[in-house]
Order: sequence, then structure tokens, then C-alpha cells
Amino acid sequence: IECDDTLTNSYNLLQDFFTALDKHDTKAMKKIINSKEKVGNLMHKTLLTFRHNLKAVLNGAILPYSNGCLEGFNRKIKQIERTAYGYSNFINLLTRIRLEENRVKEKGPSNLLIA
Repeated sequence: IECDDTLTNSYNLLQDFFTALDKHDTKAMKKIINSKEKVGNLMHKTLLTFRHNLKAVLNGAILPYSNGCLEGFNRKIKQIERTAYGYSNFINLLTRIRLEENRVKEKGPSNLLIA
């Protein structure tokens, strides 16, 4: 890290941002986002995006809400789509998703054959 100032600045800025995020320190986050230090191209693009969405970034640090459950559900649906590629129709795919989420119970064995 010490061999390049840009890399050092980018790393330190990233670590400071993570620390501010952990402490929910919005003032420090604003200072970091509006920093004029020389950083790498990707870090610069990230900071520009954060500046553009500053209110949302700060709200994300302050508020306890998370979209983790939704992201997990979307991941599960994508996994079902990958493993079940080629279902003959959309209804079968929806049924599979509902089965995975335990919203629809599987049909039990038929009692007609048991004597």
C-alpha cells in the first residue's frame, strides 16, 4: 500500500468510511464522501455515486432497516430458475417457488392404494 499515494489514500478513505458506517456517524461520512484527496478511478466513481445519492446513503447508515430478507428471497428464486431451467410453463415455476417457501404443502400419498 505504501508504494503509491493514490492507493494509500483510497484504502484509508475506505477504512474510514467503514468505521463511520459502523458508528452511524453521518458527519464523518459526509466529510469522507466530499473529500478532495487523490484517489483511484473506481473510488472516485464510487464517491461521485455517493454524492449523487447522499440522502439515501446517510439514511442507510442511520436507519435500522434492511432489505436483506428481500434480497435472500430474490436469490432463492434465481437459484430455482437456474436449477429448474426449462419448466414447461410459468405456473409450474410459481408452484416450485411456493413449495420452496413452504406456502403450499406437497400433496400426500393417495389413500386409494392402501388396503
